[in-house]
Amino acid sequence: MSVVSKIKQVAAVAITALYNFKIDENQILVNATKPEFEGEYTIVLFAFVKQLKKSPEALGKELGKFIVEANPGLFVGHNVIKGFLNLSIAPAYWTDFLHQEFANETFGKSPAKNKKVMVEYSSPNTNKPLHLGHLRNNFLGWSTAAILKASGNEVIKTCIVNDRGIHICKSMIAWQKHAKGATPESTGKKGDHLVGDYYVRFEEDLKAEAANVYDQLESRELEGFTKEEENKIMLLVDALEHAERSQNKEKYNEIKSQLIEIARNNTPIMKEAKQMLLKWEQGDEEILALWRKMNSWVYAGFDKTYERIGSDFDKIYYESDLYLLGKDIVEEGLQKGVLFRKDDGSVWIDLTADGLDEKLVLRRDGTSVYITQDLGLAQLKYKEYGIDESIYVVGDEQNYHLKVLKLILQKLGAPYANGITHLSYGMVELPTGKMKSREGTVVDADDLVDTMIEIAKQKTKEQGKTEGFTEAELTELYETIGLGALKFFLLRVDPKKKMIFNPEESIELQGFTGPFVQYTHARIKSILRKEMPKALPLSPDLLRLEKDIIISLEQFTTVIEEAGNDHDPSKIAIYVFNLAKTFNSFYTEHSIANAETEEKKELRLQLAVLTARTIKIAMGLLGIPVPERM
Repeated sequence: MSVVSKIKQVAAVAITALYNFKIDENQILVNATKPEFEGEYTIVLFAFVKQLKKSPEALGKELGKFIVEANPGLFVGHNVIKGFLNLSIAPAYWTDFLHQEFANETFGKSPAKNKKVMVEYSSPNTNKPLHLGHLRNNFLGWSTAAILKASGNEVIKTCIVNDRGIHICKSMIAWQKHAKGATPESTGKKGDHLVGDYYVRFEEDLKAEAANVYDQLESRELEGFTKEEENKIMLLVDALEHAERSQNKEKYNEIKSQLIEIARNNTPIMKEAKQMLLKWEQGDEEILALWRKMNSWVYAGFDKTYERIGSDFDKIYYESDLYLLGKDIVEEGLQKGVLFRKDDGSVWIDLTADGLDEKLVLRRDGTSVYITQDLGLAQLKYKEYGIDESIYVVGDEQNYHLKVLKLILQKLGAPYANGITHLSYGMVELPTGKMKSREGTVVDADDLVDTMIEIAKQKTKEQGKTEGFTEAELTELYETIGLGALKFFLLRVDPKKKMIFNPEESIELQGFTGPFVQYTHARIKSILRKEMPKALPLSPDLLRLEKDIIISLEQFTTVIEEAGNDHDPSKIAIYVFNLAKTFNSFYTEHSIANAETEEKKELRLQLAVLTARTIKIAMGLLGIPVPERM
């Protein structure tokens, strides 16, 4: 049990004993004591003043006296500052903790909780390679799963592959038109890159054709359109001309966007893609054979990227196997009156009472939309694994969709509905702005990893730190530093926040970076190669920085628990950076090899061992290895 948990427990006991008032210990707020005050931890008293009818000062004095006297082995003193009860922990507690844990190989891990959690992440499309946005998704998902496992949960890592739909057909059409039978083998390209090139090529063809169709719309040449479509287009063209004459730029751009979309959807190449999708759904063997072949290229490419970035899954679901799922749930919803059918035959849910709006769950022709499929997949996951919590690692543009999914299942009374959680994260942008897949302006994941490793190589050579390494060891080191910098930079930010990724900044040896933490670990291991502790009992005589490190180490298990509960790996990144920073401050001021006494040397060696192990475990939870030498 952590010190903070113990403080909450003894405070709850004290309040009951002193005032005959029962309180849930989880309601007691305990913070780290501010550096300018005496003590290590502070109980915030304001929440109980009114209930206990005591002034903050009186409450603090009575509570502090009782807690210290009742727990002499844990506390040595207290003081009260304006409604805050500061507690001083017995120095022997810290040294006993260090001595007990420095040899504990399972340090940081919690006992099993009998809770089963599924984490779904990555969710790639098979029309393009993984990009920078996918990297943040993969790192968040993998790390969250690792943290939850360390917190005592049974964890299943899953991925849903979007392997069907119009976007897949676009790559297939462009390949048919331009590839002349090109394959990954004949071109020397990774399969996902090859297919992605044809997705971009489709967009180029589409743009050219759409420009021609747009000119026809503006000229009111509407051959091939239905009467209803003609009327809509004529109204839009009239409105466009009016907006241009009145110099209403905002309105002009809005209407032009609508006309461009109509033009895009009525190009010959887009009609071909739609026809191909229809044939796919009808089971056309020639189309299916091409689809399987191109998808196999993409999967082989994905596997190489996943292996390189350290991302893996226990189960992979494919949209092509699932897109018909969920229709039975829709039927159940109609029978229960949760869903309703409109006059055109489409099925909806009315969520206006929940602060949302009406949501389509089945098209009028009976075909599925994404929410239909997701309803079916949520049910399938529960049937297959009996999960208590299902975490979806999905960008914040899907906040509404995931909210609707959970609401529908809750209204249907699904036993797994309340366990659905959206780990919503902000998009990653570059200093140059947003990325666009269909325009080919995304930052490719493989290229970015290569760039990071090359920057790591350059920086390491500039530092002159390659002496004594073989070429194979240097290759491994550059990859460790480069990938570590990338992962740390993408994980150090609260997932909910958008972020700008700067490769050069991420790989600096100083500052809030992965290489800084990796270097600290290597530095400690260098110290320990010269001398290891003898596992002797420790004197409770602690200097400030020695105690600061031990306090930080003692908090590790609690930080893991909080990061798991909040689905927030940035808490681990912040923690391990601060731990590394504190150790570096300590080592700058205090020698280990030439410590004042043998007792001090033993203390500091045990401190170094546990700090290095904690850094390694914490970075491991982020999916980042730490080198023994740098």
